[in-house]
Amino acid sequence: MPPNHVDPEVLEREQTRWTPLRIALWVGIALLGAVAWAMIAFARGESINAIWFVFAAVCSYFIAYRFYAKFIEAKLTRPDDRRATPAEYHANGKDYLPTDRRVLYGHHFAAIAGAGPLVGPVLAAQMGYLPGTIWIIVGVILAGAVQDYLVLFFSMRRGGRSLGQMAREELGVVGGYAAIVATLTIMVIIVAILALVVVNALGESPWGVFSVGMTIPIALFMGVYLRYLRPGKVMEVSVIGFVLLMVAIVGGGWVADTELGAQLFTLDRVTLAWCVIGYGFVAAVLPVWLLLSPRDYLSTFMKVGTIVLLAAAIVVVRPEITVPAVSEFASRTDGPSFTGSLFPFLFVTIACGALSGFHALIASGTTPKMIEKERQARFIGYGGMLMESFVAIMALVAAVSIDRGIYFAMNASPAATMGTVEGAAAFVNSLGLSGVHVTPELLQGTADAVGEETIVSRTGGAPTLAVGLSHIMHQWFGGASMMSFWYHFAIMFEALFILTAVDAGTRVARFMLTDTLGNFFPKFRDVNWRAGAWLTTAIMVAGWGSILILGVTDPLGGINTFFPLFGIANQLLAAIALAVCLAIAANLRRFKHLWIILVPLVFDVVVTVTGSWQKIFSSDPKVGYWANHVAFKDALAQGKESFGTAKTVAAMEAVVRNTFVQGTLSVLFVVLTIVVVVMAAIETVKALRGHERRTHEDPFVESRIYAPSGLGATPSEKALMTQWEALPLEQRTPTGGGHH
Repeated sequence: MPPNHVDPEVLEREQTRWTPLRIALWVGIALLGAVAWAMIAFARGESINAIWFVFAAVCSYFIAYRFYAKFIEAKLTRPDDRRATPAEYHANGKDYLPTDRRVLYGHHFAAIAGAGPLVGPVLAAQMGYLPGTIWIIVGVILAGAVQDYLVLFFSMRRGGRSLGQMAREELGVVGGYAAIVATLTIMVIIVAILALVVVNALGESPWGVFSVGMTIPIALFMGVYLRYLRPGKVMEVSVIGFVLLMVAIVGGGWVADTELGAQLFTLDRVTLAWCVIGYGFVAAVLPVWLLLSPRDYLSTFMKVGTIVLLAAAIVVVRPEITVPAVSEFASRTDGPSFTGSLFPFLFVTIACGALSGFHALIASGTTPKMIEKERQARFIGYGGMLMESFVAIMALVAAVSIDRGIYFAMNASPAATMGTVEGAAAFVNSLGLSGVHVTPELLQGTADAVGEETIVSRTGGAPTLAVGLSHIMHQWFGGASMMSFWYHFAIMFEALFILTAVDAGTRVARFMLTDTLGNFFPKFRDVNWRAGAWLTTAIMVAGWGSILILGVTDPLGGINTFFPLFGIANQLLAAIALAVCLAIAANLRRFKHLWIILVPLVFDVVVTVTGSWQKIFSSDPKVGYWANHVAFKDALAQGKESFGTAKTVAAMEAVVRNTFVQGTLSVLFVVLTIVVVVMAAIETVKALRGHERRTHEDPFVESRIYAPSGLGATPSEKALMTQWEALPLEQRTPTGGGHH
C-alpha cells in the first residue's frame, strides 16, 4: 500500500515557500482589502458603492484562511493524517462514510447555511450598513469559523460524538447534562424556525414547490450514480446534477404557467408544513450517501453559484447604496424590523454568518462522521464558515441596495402595515426618516415588477433578499422584463438553501438524542441499530414539527414570534460550544493559545447574557417577553377585543401564549448556558493547576486511505494520489467496523 499521508515537513515547505510572485499577490490582497475597508468605514457622502463590500469581505477571508486558520491548526488542533477518522474505522455505509472533501464541503456548507445568513443581515439592515458589515466579517474570522473548525476537529477525534455528549465527558455530570438539555431543546427550536422560513417562502408558489421538489429525485439519482454506476467520478456527476438542476428551475416556470401544474403545486402553508415534516423524517433515516450528501452537494452548486453571480453583478453594475452607515434606529429600541438596541441585539440578530451555535451541532453531527482525513477539517470547518459569511454580506448588500421605504414596508409586521399598500405607505412615512417617502403606487409597482400580488409585510428576510437580487441582476441580465424571473429564482434558491439545513439538522438531532439515551440504554450506542435510529428520528421530528405547525397557524406570523428566540438561543448555543472547546483545549495542555477560544467566548457570553436579561426583565413591552405577556394578559382581563398590534381576541391570546413560551425558554436557556460556562471555567482552572484528566479521544487507529487536504492538491499530494488511484477500488475503500 502507498503511504497514508504526505510528510508534514514537505507539505509545510510547499505551502510556506515565499516566492516574489506569492509575496506580491498577498501584498495586493492586503492593500485592496485595506482600501475597501477604508471606503466602508470612513466614507460619508450621499452614497457608497456596493463594490467595496465585496472586496472588503473577500480579501479579509483570504487572509484569515491562509494565516489565522493555519495558526490555529499549528497551535491548537495539530492534525495527523496517519490517524484514521471515524468515517474510516466506523464505516457502515449509512452515517459513517468517507466522503470526497469537495462533496463533504458542499454538504457541510449546505447544512450550516440555513435561514440565518439570509434573515439576520436583512433585519439588521435597519441599523445601517456599517455595524452589520463589521460584525459579519470580523465576527466570522475570530469567532464563527474558529468555533466551527474546533468543534469539527474535536468531535472527529472522539468518534463523531455530539456536542452534548462531548460536554458530558469533558465537564462532568452537572455541566454535561446542562449542555445536553440545552442543545436538544435549542435544536428543536432552530430546526422549526428553518422549516418555517421554507414554508413561508414556498407557500402559494407552484414554481418554487415544483423546482425544490425535483431536487429530491435528482439527488437520489446522483447518490446511486456516484455509489454504483461511476464511483469516484465527482466532476462527472456534478455536471449532470447541475444540468438537471437548471432544467428543474426553468421547468418550474413552465409548470407553474399551466393550469394543471398550478393546481397541483399551489400548496397552502399547513399542507407544506406537513410535507416538510415528512421529508425531514425520510431524509434523516435514509443512508447518508443516497439523499442527504448528494442533495446538499447539489444545492451548494446553486447556493455558491448564485452568491458568486450576485457578487459579480455588484462588481459590474456597481449599485449605489444610499442607506446611512449608522441609521437612526441604531440608538433606539423601536425599530420596525426588530426591536432592541444595537448592543446586544445586532449581534443576536445576525447569528449565522458571524457566529452560530447551530453550526456546532452540524460540526459534531453529520460532518465528523464523513471526513476522510484530519487535515481536511480546516478546509471544511473554517473554510465552510467563511463562505457562509460571504452569503450574509451579499444578503446585507441586497437589503441596503433597495429603496429604504420599500425595505421597511416589506419588513414591518402585518399589524403595523395592515397588509395593504396604503397602510404600509402611511406607516413608513410616519417613521419620519429623512429622504424617505413611499407611495402606494411605488409599492404596487414593485410587486408587479417581480410578479407578486404584494410585497407588503413579506417578513422573514427571503423576499427582501429576492427583491434586492432582482434589482441588481436585471441591470446586468435581461432588463426590467427579467425582474420577475430573478425574484422567483431567488425565492426558490433560498427555499432550497434552507431545506438542506432542515434535513441535516434532523439527522443531527437524531445523533444527539441517540448519544444522550446511550448514557442510560447502551444499545443506543450501536451505530448499526436501525430501530433506534428510526425511533429517535421520530421523536425529534415530532418535537420540531409541532412548533412548526404552531408557527404556521400563528395569527401574528410565526417568524415574527419565534425569530427573536431563535437568535438568542442560537448564540447561547455558541457559548456552550466554545466553552466545551475551551475545556478540551485546556485538558490537551494548549494553555498558551487558549485566548483563541477565550476571546470569542467572553464576547458571546456578555452579548447573550445581556440580551437574555433585557428580554426577561425589561419593562418595555416592545423588548421584554414578560412585560409584553403581562400587558396583553391584563388587556384580556379588562375585556378588550384588540390591543397593540393584535386586532382580535384570538391574536391577543396568541401573543399571551407565545410570550409565555418565549419567556420560559429564555430563562431555561440562559441558566443552562451559565452552568456550562462555569463548569468549563472550573475544568480549565483544574487543568492549569496540573489536574490530570484522561483523554476522551478514541484510540489511535492507523489509516488505510489517503486524500488531499484542500480544494486543490499540492504537487506532493498529487503525486501520492496518483499512487493510490493506481490501486483497485476495493483496496482503497475502508470496510469499517474495526473499532468501536
